[in-house]
Amino acid sequence: MQKGKPSKKYSQAGRLHSIIRLLETRRGLTLEELADECGVDRRTIHRDLSAIEEAGYSLTSEWEAGRKIYSFLTKSRSIPPITFTLPQLMSLYLLRSLSVHLAGTPFQTEIDDVFRGITSVLPDRYVAHLERIARCSLPVLQGARDYTEAARHLEGIQRSLLHQFRVRMAYDKKGRGTAEEYECDPYTLVFHKGGIYLLGYAHNRKGMRLFALERIRGIEVTRQHFEIPPDYQPEEHFKSAFGLVDDRKLQVRVRFSAEVAHAVTGRSWMSGQRLESDSQGRVTVSFQASGQLELVSWILSYGMHAEVLEPPDLRLEVKRQIKEMRQFYRSKDKKEAREKGDRKNG
Repeated sequence: MQKGKPSKKYSQAGRLHSIIRLLETRRGLTLEELADECGVDRRTIHRDLSAIEEAGYSLTSEWEAGRKIYSFLTKSRSIPPITFTLPQLMSLYLLRSLSVHLAGTPFQTEIDDVFRGITSVLPDRYVAHLERIARCSLPVLQGARDYTEAARHLEGIQRSLLHQFRVRMAYDKKGRGTAEEYECDPYTLVFHKGGIYLLGYAHNRKGMRLFALERIRGIEVTRQHFEIPPDYQPEEHFKSAFGLVDDRKLQVRVRFSAEVAHAVTGRSWMSGQRLESDSQGRVTVSFQASGQLELVSWILSYGMHAEVLEPPDLRLEVKRQIKEMRQFYRSKDKKEAREKGDRKNG
């Protein structure tokens, strides 16, 4: 509290009303500023903010110049009417088509609600275009995740992300029906190859962990707030990873045949990659990355058209998997041939 500033006498109800008014009329305030305005300590303000959230107000916080600023997530009275051009609607429907990966989750339901709201306020001349616009983009989805088991838990994930509440979570790490308990501060939703993952700090593991949403088997959202570190940058956790796994970094060189060179050169595989072409039309891609299993899967997807040049242990791993695949198919074919012969002779 500032020296010389008279102490204010508020009942809790009056103080909550004052805090709501302050947050609605100003861009955002710190705990110290709210405490100073209301003449109470930080702990009392923290309890008041929790009471305001329980009353249905959506609070958010962010770090600015080393200070944590509290504000309301939405201020509907200050949002002007929104209008859309046809190109903007087309872009929105493109984004909507990409949300097929969210099927079975509350996220998809809310996206559908948003578009119903957009339709309800559009001029009649635009509504006639919507069906055609909706067909201007088509996602082709393979290997979609099944969120049936986890769907009922995802609302809790949303709430914990919005309000920075710690969660207790039952998680089936290997997808075998055995769940482990985690106490986690959820930081970020991560989207990768059609899957949704939760990145957060696991207290009982004392480190950052990545959770596949479809493997969540239970969740309890606590009322315990957590603080996201000011220097937290989610992309830093994946900047060296070829996919999601960030382990030992490898200096990778893979040579692709002329038959697939066109498909390789038009894509960005890793930051800082180098591409070299030779006289035979082959392309060598070089970069530094971690995640050997994901690298092997990528290389094998090109079959005979991709050859690992570096590092030696990655080349050996690809050769080992090819050898084991060959042995598997040979033994399978021999077994089927014997069974076929036995049936014929019998």
